[in-house]
Amino acid sequence: MDAASLKAQQAPLKQAYRDNPERAVITLRAKGTLDDQAIACKVEMGRAIAVAGLHPATGGSGFDLCSGDMLLEALVACAGVTLKAVATALEFRLNGAGVTAEGDLDFRGTLGVAKDAPVGFRAIRLTFEIDTDEPQERIDSLLKLTERYCVVLQTINQRPELKVSARTI
Repeated sequence: MDAASLKAQQAPLKQAYRDNPERAVITLRAKGTLDDQAIACKVEMGRAIAVAGLHPATGGSGFDLCSGDMLLEALVACAGVTLKAVATALEFRLNGAGVTAEGDLDFRGTLGVAKDAPVGFRAIRLTFEIDTDEPQERIDSLLKLTERYCVVLQTINQRPELKVSARTI
């Protein structure tokens, strides 16, 4: 897809959202079911089911997906798509690119071993490997816009309002 095609595809959406801002607010959903036999959750992923379980550092087998890995994978997916969309819109010469996310966890927090150890990532590093001959100021602009428009990155960075609830069935 080139810049003109992307702009043509997005133009009616942008205008609709300008005219009716409430149309731009969409609720995304994820759904899972607890496994009856294992400490795992079956997450619906479109046409597939992903089974998430304990990380080996918390007693898991390593055969199930780890939700921490899935968070980093969501960040990589979103950042990669956003980088490609921004590069396309800017007509940025991108010969190829890769995205890597790494996160540091202290599993003492997750296992309740040390109250001063955080539960969750204490640091996340997102790295792009970009094959381009563009000047540095264009690369900087590409990264700045990618960071600005990456939904997962901004969600992690801004910490949205979160409500946890339960209901009986």
